[in-house]
Amino acid sequence: MKNPYFKTFSAKPDTIDKKWVLVDAEGQTLGRLASKVAMILRGKTKPEFTPHMDTGDNVVIINAEKIHLTGNKWEDKQYFSHTGYPGGERFISPADLIQKKPTEVVVKAVKGMLPKNRLGRQLLRNMRVYAGPVHQQTAQNPEKITL
Repeated sequence: MKNPYFKTFSAKPDTIDKKWVLVDAEGQTLGRLASKVAMILRGKTKPEFTPHMDTGDNVVIINAEKIHLTGNKWEDKQYFSHTGYPGGERFISPADLIQKKPTEVVVKAVKGMLPKNRLGRQLLRNMRVYAGPVHQQTAQNPEKITL
């Protein structure tokens, strides 16, 4: 016989409480920052976490251009892309990428730590990344947290 006091909780869209969180990336190590942001986006820091629902918070990341990488990763690490044509492989280092698109290094790191399905793509839309200290989400009153 089942015990009615130990029902598994499953979040529904009307029971989800989403907040806005502000994270300052200045001086943070990229991988450690990305893993913590991915956990917040996924909702794993909340007791009402449900694997198939978007229970996470909205995250605003500022100062993405001042991120820190350990070792020789600024030059040795390579981001891969393909044009779709034969021989169309393209490689770019984080140092070059941060010159062209300062926010893309952080976006790629967090995206790699989210699920590779529809839910992961939906969760990525809950993140805003800005190169400098100014952001456009002041109306949402994001709560500043330290990671």
